[in-house]
Amino acid sequence: MRNVKKILACILSLTLLLACAAPAFADEEENYETGDASLDDPRNQDDIGENELLVVSFGTSFNDNRRLTIGAIESALQEAFPDWSVRRAFTSQIIIDHVRQRDGEVIDNVHDALERAMENGVKNLVVQPTHLMHGFEYNDLKKELAAYADAFEKIVLAEPLLNIDRDFDLLAETVVDATAEYDDGETAVVLMGHGTEAESNKVYARMQTVLSEAGCENYYVGTVEAEPTLEDVLEAVKAKESYKRVVLRPLMIVAGDHANNDMAGDEDDSWKSVFTGAGYEVVCVLEGLGQLPAVRAQIVEHTREAMASAGFEVKYE
Repeated sequence: MRNVKKILACILSLTLLLACAAPAFADEEENYETGDASLDDPRNQDDIGENELLVVSFGTSFNDNRRLTIGAIESALQEAFPDWSVRRAFTSQIIIDHVRQRDGEVIDNVHDALERAMENGVKNLVVQPTHLMHGFEYNDLKKELAAYADAFEKIVLAEPLLNIDRDFDLLAETVVDATAEYDDGETAVVLMGHGTEAESNKVYARMQTVLSEAGCENYYVGTVEAEPTLEDVLEAVKAKESYKRVVLRPLMIVAGDHANNDMAGDEDDSWKSVFTGAGYEVVCVLEGLGQLPAVRAQIVEHTREAMASAGFEVKYE
């Protein structure tokens, strides 16, 4: 009985702790300056027509960056495929709920977007994820779409940004071009990815290999939540004594919470603070991959390939 009471007491304490922590977290997040949500198009309109191109992203609550990354990708796809209605869905319900509560902007989750497509009489559905890889998010999306296989005449899932060798080569070239101004022999360019427990985490090591084999020895790839870790990257950078400066840039579609806080935040354990503490001048580039025209073009090409594989007539704009 005594052990049961102890267990119940622990559960009660944990419940109270979580209940107290939730509002504090919300208040802290409200203090972030994320931009004007009214400038963003949530692309949740009806009147879709028979052909829909659904762009699925994890999402971000950083309003300006959402518009400059995910919004820019969606606009590029609409321009490339004018005969298709481009719509948006996020996979993070937490982000969807937060943006709705804070800004009043309604963003569909995947289920809502698929139901909206059915109600609008969509016949052909092409789904283009903005995910970096074939990770948990991509696999979950694939399963969710399978449940709607009979709801449309055709439903096609396109590839994420990094799929085949060409994708890695293109992204490496794009990132190097975007950071060319820092190629002075004294600067290390550190790309911060998210990381995952899935097998697909190997894309980060593969990207490091592609950069190194291309002669870009001053580029380093790390992750927030997996390997290579921040400590791994710091050790690699310190091994080359010529570096005086470190440029930090997210290897993510958006520059949201991870980029602004884990990478560029002022906390002691942020990447900026760690490299500053190691004696380097640190420059943080808060720009998501979606802001780069070449990345948007790469995603458009994945969509074009998916449409062609399904037998759709594809116009080149």
